[in-house]
Amino acid sequence: MLIYRIMCNFALQSQIMKKRIFIGMCVALLLTSCAQEYNQVYKTTDYGYKYEFAKECFAKGKYGFAVPLLQDLVTIEKGTDNAQECLYMLAMAEYGLKDYQAASETFKKYYQTYPRGQYAEMASFYIGQSLFESTPEPRLDQTPTVAAIAAFQDYLDIFPDGKMKGTAQQRLFDLQDKLIRKEYLNAKLYYNLGSYFGNCTNGGNNYEACIITAQNALNDYPYSNLREDFAILVMKSKFELAQMSVESKKLQRYQDAEDECYGFINEYPDSKERKTAEEYIKKCKEFTKG
Repeated sequence: MLIYRIMCNFALQSQIMKKRIFIGMCVALLLTSCAQEYNQVYKTTDYGYKYEFAKECFAKGKYGFAVPLLQDLVTIEKGTDNAQECLYMLAMAEYGLKDYQAASETFKKYYQTYPRGQYAEMASFYIGQSLFESTPEPRLDQTPTVAAIAAFQDYLDIFPDGKMKGTAQQRLFDLQDKLIRKEYLNAKLYYNLGSYFGNCTNGGNNYEACIITAQNALNDYPYSNLREDFAILVMKSKFELAQMSVESKKLQRYQDAEDECYGFINEYPDSKERKTAEEYIKKCKEFTKG
């Protein structure tokens, strides 16, 4: 009985393997057939057929096949009724492949070439959207973020009632949050460095840099949800700067730190750092009262 089961199991596994091999061969033949057809289309001078084949590839999401064909067709179809669609499909195919830099440039080319074209509004939107998708995390250089903000602002200026208005506005908020986060990380880095670079007893460079960075961010983004976090850094930096100052500067800096603590408590009475502010005030008064 055991031998019979083993033989049945072996036969079943053998059948499964044969099916897998057969399926694999069919897929290989299909891919070879598709590749051969694609190569023929790519080399053909029947541009109408190439155009229809490119559209079919695009519609099926086969962007890797569509892009080379459309790159050819953009030049070939220039000046024809199909020119606009070829250029716009090329941009969308690049976007579909996540080649966002190329997509942004192609969308820009479309809009510059056809500012009143059939796809002008969407091309304008996708210039910003492509840049948005390629923006780096906050700790890195934010030049692409600034470019994306400018692109979305252009879209909203040109199409104030455009169908992508809501999305573009939300993208602007998201991108501004990224810039704010970048400024916060910069300010926090200065605070964490403290007296590491420079002689803080004669100037407190890092704490001063933290204060300036945080205050500039508060002025530039007054409604940021990181407003309290920036205020905490300013308060702590002013106190640390006072403590590390030379005698001739201590009184003025302790007064400044004390005022900052009172201002912080008034603005954020329920802050988790309220006790810290109150402790700072007590220490500051040891100097300011004398």
